[in-house]
Amino acid sequence: MTVMETPRTRTDSCAAPPNPHRRPQGQDSYTISEVVAFTGLTAHTLRWYERIGLMPHVDRSHTGQRRYSNRDLDWLEFVGKLRLTGMPVADMVRYAELVREGDHTYRERFELLESTRRDVLARIAELQDTLAVLDRKISFYADAERAREAEKV
Repeated sequence: MTVMETPRTRTDSCAAPPNPHRRPQGQDSYTISEVVAFTGLTAHTLRWYERIGLMPHVDRSHTGQRRYSNRDLDWLEFVGKLRLTGMPVADMVRYAELVREGDHTYRERFELLESTRRDVLARIAELQDTLAVLDRKISFYADAERAREAEKV
């Protein structure tokens, strides 16, 4: 999570640092199909995120088409990271609600992210243990194959 500071305010941008290479320079209005192309999410998923409150209010054109901003794309990138952590959708929605409620929710947001971080670290440890088992098995089979080849000579 990036926190941008100015002399007067602190704002939680709720996103990973923007990736300027994925978006056209100077553009800040995107159709749903452009967002699909940038994010890899489906239009159905984007509309669902909006419906369940995971996505903040998305502006609309005069014809009613959704118009996403760079800030929306930053948020979607952050949500993607939360999804990778295995955070339940309900917790992601709760986090989004807390962001909308304002700065007085920093403590609760912190606790939610800390809990998710602990879960991620536990999964990493579990995966490292699994990797060690795989490495031992791979080593065993490599040694067995070398021994078999040596016997042929």
